Amino acid sequence: QVQLVESGGGLVQAGDSLRLSCQVSGRTFSDFVMGWFRRAPGKEREFLAAISRSGGRTAYADSLKGRLTISRDNDKDTVYLQMNSLKPEDTAVYYCALDRIGGRALSNRHTRSENYDSWGQGTQVTVSS
Repeated sequence: QVQLVESGGGLVQAGDSLRLSCQVSGRTFSDFVMGWFRRAPGKEREFLAAISRSGGRTAYADSLKGRLTISRDNDKDTVYLQMNSLKPEDTAVYYCALDRIGGRALSNRHTRSENYDSWGQGTQVTVSS
């Protein structure tokens, strides 16, 4: 049974940085593209970033490019999301997600949530002004 467990969220001040982690079990982690999404109160789930199986290629939401860095450690079965210069509008629950099909190359499809079928429980990030 696949399990994704996020950690690293919390309450921070505007301008701070935060690194989220997501550990995966129950799948051969290195076989899967990984993504990060968030859902802010009253808003739809939003794509943030995705990373290829090897970690050599990444994709980011245009609106957040420059403030986010996605990375992965295939030896630790963990994907990370580094967020810098946090703003109050970044307040949301952050989710990691596992591609629904193993072995795929990173592509534009991975900006859409329907291409992931396993999700973590989410970690809350709250940014105070």
